[in-house]
Amino acid sequence: MNTLVQFAVDALSLGGLYALTALGIGLIFSVMRLANFAHAELVTCAAYALFVLSAHPLVMAVAGSVLVAVALAVLTERLAFRTLRAADPTTMMIASFTVSMLIQKILIFALGSRPKSLDPVPVLSQAVWIGPAQVSLLKLVTIAVCAVLLLALTLFLRRTSFGLQMRAAAENFTMARLTGVRANAVIVVAFALSGVLAAVVALLFAAQTGFVQPRLGVPLMITAFVATVIGGMGSLTGAAIGGVLVGVVTTLLQV
Repeated sequence: MNTLVQFAVDALSLGGLYALTALGIGLIFSVMRLANFAHAELVTCAAYALFVLSAHPLVMAVAGSVLVAVALAVLTERLAFRTLRAADPTTMMIASFTVSMLIQKILIFALGSRPKSLDPVPVLSQAVWIGPAQVSLLKLVTIAVCAVLLLALTLFLRRTSFGLQMRAAAENFTMARLTGVRANAVIVVAFALSGVLAAVVALLFAAQTGFVQPRLGVPLMITAFVATVIGGMGSLTGAAIGGVLVGVVTTLLQV
């Protein structure tokens, strides 16, 4: 029984992180058909923002992390990807690799390549009991946060005007533009949302690993991209399910 509870908590917490990262990738692919490998650097830069603001109250550090990730996401869309919208998917993907490597090198030049200790929410390091099983409070919080964000994103896509436009753009971007969907606004909102998701992943992942370094988001992004492919490129629901599935399988193989 103890092993089963521990396995469920580990699988769902890891799957939740993969699901949020896959959703960040899937949002951009759904409206631009862009496999944005620079999403890893959104996670990394958000984690570095937490490190820089670690001496300040947690609310301020989290708010700063979100602002950094959103600003960087919108900036990369405006400077790197907007002029390439008419390009083929291969060119777009190469551009995302270029942006990713550029940001990594800037981080190494500015902050060094050595890992830096980071514990953004120390209170979550304690353990709690679920019946006879002892589990990490951080993993329970990770599951809860991921579930809330998945629900909030679902409501946003189904109940708001921008959500409806994003769903229409995901189905047929050209037709959506002909029916009055504001392409630039929809894409900017998609990038901003991916930045918010990246900042949340950065907070939870940094709390689990205890450090930050210039390639922090790369392993997460690679695994989440696999999850996005499993769930179906362009399907946000599939990306979330794929992320959870990969987390469950990964934990099962470790067990």
